[in-house]
Amino acid sequence: MDMNTIEAVVRTTDPAEWRDGDAWLAGGTVLFSYGSYAFGPEPLKRLLDLGAAGWTPITVTDHGIDLAATCTIAELYNLPVTAGVDGRDWAGLDLVRACCDSFVASFKVWNMSTVGGNLCTSLPAGPVISLCAGLDGVATILTPGGGSRTVPVADFVTGDATNCLAPGELLRSVHVPASALSSRVAFRRLSLSNLGRSGVLLVGRLDAGASLVLTVTAATKRPVQLRFDGLPDADRLAAALDDAVPSGLYHDDIHGLPAWRRDMTYRLAEEIRGELTVPAGTPGLRVSGDFWPPRSDSAPGSTTLSKGA
Repeated sequence: MDMNTIEAVVRTTDPAEWRDGDAWLAGGTVLFSYGSYAFGPEPLKRLLDLGAAGWTPITVTDHGIDLAATCTIAELYNLPVTAGVDGRDWAGLDLVRACCDSFVASFKVWNMSTVGGNLCTSLPAGPVISLCAGLDGVATILTPGGGSRTVPVADFVTGDATNCLAPGELLRSVHVPASALSSRVAFRRLSLSNLGRSGVLLVGRLDAGASLVLTVTAATKRPVQLRFDGLPDADRLAAALDDAVPSGLYHDDIHGLPAWRRDMTYRLAEEIRGELTVPAGTPGLRVSGDFWPPRSDSAPGSTTLSKGA
């Protein structure tokens, strides 16, 4: 928490107030750990605090779900059991808790870390990135000129800790469409250590019961999404991965070498293809990794406390 260069904390949600030396502050779990030199050689001078934004964390409509950038992971985790989604045939909600569990973080992080913070930090292993990209989420971005723009979450992250935000721009929310939420989904995650940072995380989606959408994250420096008309066979899936993910796009750090991430991407992609090819609930499916199928009997602050401890 080396933040001894901060001269002011300004409560605002207006991008017009942003100037050089500023940083947007939401939960702060990453910003405070990175310190005053989080964004380069020049120290931060001001924090633009979103704590009083008053944005509704989660809004559910017939068109889908809107997640405010300030929505906490604890609030997101509880989404599948909130009244707003009762009676809706949204199988995609099964991904929510699997992705939240992939934080493998303490309850303190769950109650402070935000949807927007995870997206804007833009680390390959960011599980909110995996969730929102896998469900065709679209980010709304506020601009300093008083306008806004939208960008698919799959395109929001451009590399390891880089994204499409221009100086002063502010991530406002992410819209997850009902069409994607209505799809059957599958999830796979691998880490080199028990409850460690994701080294590979794949989300599969079966649109209209026929077309496969596969989103690769954690293994790659940015999300990679593959779309198929229908369900591909194993050879076609592997060939598509060959074309979509060049060797230089696989991430390389202490949590996994590129060659391992590549091999596991192919393995998990084939598992997802196999799961979505057969009827839901088919026994005997191979499921590598953890957090799938999703748990429904836990909540932040209870069985999750040991994660990351």
